[in-house]
Amino acid sequence: MTPNRHGSAVIEFPSDLEILITREFDAPMALVFDVFTKPEHVRKHFAPFEEEVTVCSIDLRVGGDYRIVMVTADGIECSFRGTYLEVEPPTRTVQTWLFEGWPDAEAVESMDLQETDGVTKLTHRLAFRDKAGRDHYPARPQDSGETTSSGGFLDSLDAIEDILRSLLDLTGTASD
Repeated sequence: MTPNRHGSAVIEFPSDLEILITREFDAPMALVFDVFTKPEHVRKHFAPFEEEVTVCSIDLRVGGDYRIVMVTADGIECSFRGTYLEVEPPTRTVQTWLFEGWPDAEAVESMDLQETDGVTKLTHRLAFRDKAGRDHYPARPQDSGETTSSGGFLDSLDAIEDILRSLLDLTGTASD
């Protein structure tokens, strides 16, 4: 079995308006793309911690919309939505990103995947339109060089790894 990569994401801040997260998955690129874009998988990994996804609508085409709603343990509804600007299966998506709780924090989100020797590298970028919007997002560089929490996104990446492992085990393509 391949090593556990939980907690291995790298967060960078290329500019005051951007967040760049990279991480590798021991799975084929097409399967990683599917887990990021198909509602049956997104429902399982989008909500971090013990939150529940109640709506997961994805129209994966240029001009198509997505909307994902999750409910926290204390009953607070959190809604994310956007429109796909680019869709290039299985390597890339670009979409607008808006958390409805921060209506002034709209961003353009991109996902790029690259596979080498069965390992798929994710490059995830959020580019906010202004600093006020960027400041809502919980991941921030600190003077120490450390990074504050990225909200639940890093937990979602670990959940994606778990889903990929499960799917690979079901198909018999994972090695022991």
